Amino acid sequence: MDYAFEQSAKLIWLIGSGVSSVISLLLTAFYVFVTWRIFEKAGEAGWKSLIPFYNSWILHKIIWGEGAYMFFNLIPIYNIIFYIRTQLHMARAYGYETAFGVGLIFLPQIFLAIIAFDSSVYQGPVR
Repeated sequence: MDYAFEQSAKLIWLIGSGVSSVISLLLTAFYVFVTWRIFEKAGEAGWKSLIPFYNSWILHKIIWGEGAYMFFNLIPIYNIIFYIRTQLHMARAYGYETAFGVGLIFLPQIFLAIIAFDSSVYQGPVR
């Protein structure tokens, strides 16, 4: 292999991995900000969105009224059905219809950002 080609390939790989790392970091920071806002809309402290597992507990408490529902995510196969139901309930908890819940299922990052930044009001857990 040609030495110059090998060095060019390494440089391109380094630049590409650096760019993808920066993009990943920015998307993660945006997601943290979005969940912080969603928690605050529901009357919970935003910092609770930063703690692993506890944020899931609080999110399920916001959506279902009971944080222990997060353990349904551990049941194989049923966790898929539960994810769909959770997203539909999330839409209703913030005053949206089922179509918005379908958006949450397929494009959660976009639709969660809509919930975080629009004028919707948290209406409480849906039973």
